[in-house]
Amino acid sequence: MKDQILHKATEMFLTLGFKSVTMDDIAAEMGISKKTIYQHFSNKDALVKTVTANLFETISCGIDEIILADKNPIEELFAIKEFVMQNLKDENTSPIYQLQKYYPKIHKSLMLKQFDKMGSCVVDNLEKGIQLGLFRKDLQKELISRFYFAGMTSIKDVELFNPNEFSSKKVQSSYLEYHLRGICTTKGIEQLENLIQTNNN
Repeated sequence: MKDQILHKATEMFLTLGFKSVTMDDIAAEMGISKKTIYQHFSNKDALVKTVTANLFETISCGIDEIILADKNPIEELFAIKEFVMQNLKDENTSPIYQLQKYYPKIHKSLMLKQFDKMGSCVVDNLEKGIQLGLFRKDLQKELISRFYFAGMTSIKDVELFNPNEFSSKKVQSSYLEYHLRGICTTKGIEQLENLIQTNNN
């Protein structure tokens, strides 16, 4: 039952937002009593914390599998972007915004874990790209990985990128292209443009 509650809560939080969904909503959606939820999660904070930790693990494992597939580093970044967006329901920005605003401690803890994970992945990706001649040799890898993380975090800000004006998918794709055009060699740009063309067809 705990896993079923977790699954339903994750689905509802990502669709409607961490603040918008109440324990009553989850109970009603599942056809169970709220008391049943409290047998597994002491309060809503505990449920939100478990949901975000679970999502982080799922996404981390998925990213590890993509990296093990040994794609070229440009394809790897595109594959990771697609995987993350699928798992976050095209990353509706409202849930992330609500998490930051109403559950700041949980959000901060999640951000620190994301930074550790993404930082090492981006540095590895940069090193691979440099070795293959796809990325410039003069890149300051630690600095670029922080630029990338800061950008990925900022594009989720609904005040900067109003989802009514900019679709999440478009913002994510444009940001990834922006990042790659800044670090690619001529050879890398050719591969990037081929990949964009393939994805658009």
